[in-house]
Amino acid sequence: MNRSYDDPKRIYISVNQKFWISHVAAGLWMLFSIGVSMPWLQDFARFVTLPAAVLIIAGISYIPGYMNAFMIVSLLLDRQPPLPGGSPERSVTVLIACHNEERGIRTTLAYLAAQEYSGPMKVIVIDNNSSDQTAERAKAAGRELGLDLLVIEEKTPGKNHALNTALTLVETELMITLDADTLLHNLAVKHIVSRMESAPPDICAVAGAVLARNSRHNFWAKLQEWDYFLGIASIKRLQGMFQGTLVAQGAFSLYKTDAVRAVEGWPDAIGEDIVLTWEFLARRWRVYFEPLAVAFTDVPESFRHLVRQRSRWARGMIEALKMLKPWNQPSIYAKYLTGCNLLMPYLDLVYTFCWLPGLVLAFFGIFWIVGPATLLVLPLTFIQNFILYRYQSQVFRSLNLRIRKNLFGFIAYVLLYQMVMSPVSVYGYVQEALQRKRIWK
Repeated sequence: MNRSYDDPKRIYISVNQKFWISHVAAGLWMLFSIGVSMPWLQDFARFVTLPAAVLIIAGISYIPGYMNAFMIVSLLLDRQPPLPGGSPERSVTVLIACHNEERGIRTTLAYLAAQEYSGPMKVIVIDNNSSDQTAERAKAAGRELGLDLLVIEEKTPGKNHALNTALTLVETELMITLDADTLLHNLAVKHIVSRMESAPPDICAVAGAVLARNSRHNFWAKLQEWDYFLGIASIKRLQGMFQGTLVAQGAFSLYKTDAVRAVEGWPDAIGEDIVLTWEFLARRWRVYFEPLAVAFTDVPESFRHLVRQRSRWARGMIEALKMLKPWNQPSIYAKYLTGCNLLMPYLDLVYTFCWLPGLVLAFFGIFWIVGPATLLVLPLTFIQNFILYRYQSQVFRSLNLRIRKNLFGFIAYVLLYQMVMSPVSVYGYVQEALQRKRIWK
């Protein structure tokens, strides 16, 4: 993974070349899948008309196949430059927005105190209208752990309000946002700051790698472990390769303080970190991803909380699309990456209302929708997951971590996860269309 660009045995391929090579390969794969699917398309058209058949099959097979092929080729071409040697010593401020986090805030702060980071680190805990003892527990933990800790209050509910209040107090050039239920690997701050220090001047943020912490608890947590480990990580690695990570997530990311202030802080949006990142991209700034900067977060353990979280993510994407149009992004990479999100509601709708009913029909011997070209997506999915597993294994070895054995969760993730996530995303789109009340947690 971390091989030098100066290796004389390796042919240098520029980011732009990788971008177009991946598109050509994805286009060839889509043409192949279209050719294979012609008998299926013709048979299906007899029942729903040709235009409807094309729209449905494109959403089920052609477009997902194209996206998966693009991702696989891009990941195969990815050669992230190594982190610089030594330990950074720049001052950094860590912002932790909290709402009723009295049970876990001390643990989060303890992991911050254990960071192997040479520079000064100040921590600001923002108590966002909590009704428990979050502020008191944070103050006590700060004293006990010897942290340079400031606890403030923000009565107006909303993570963006909490972070923007703390932003006025930040005096360092770099700052980190961290969720109150997120634990940092002891090298996380060192690695994420090192990536920023080695980056070009127009890099304004670096997203860390967030993985599931509580994956042993039940079925839903086991399922999400692989989504964080393979799915989300693969998307971020792809986006980071093209210098346009679409979400410097609030759970764990590093920002240049002046860049956040230049866009007037976090917006009043349910996906405040999505909109903030897209604002960066719109100003011709770039956003990196650092896979070695690892954090572990608590994922939802109930189906209800999972639906609430993922529907909120879907709403956040729609908010970003409404505020910042993909075609207005200055970089061709950002145009493509944000533009893919324009297709997500269409793909989720087709999956929910066509593919899932088609799967039920297939069990009764009716193969109108679930046809041969549908199966062409599966090999790409397994190849993509295998490539990411290899990359993530290298990351874990370098950090002296061990991958948990979770075969059941992996099988469920590959076969069932999309069946859950697409309907949940559609639910989020409907909530946003109806402007339902925002629920942050």
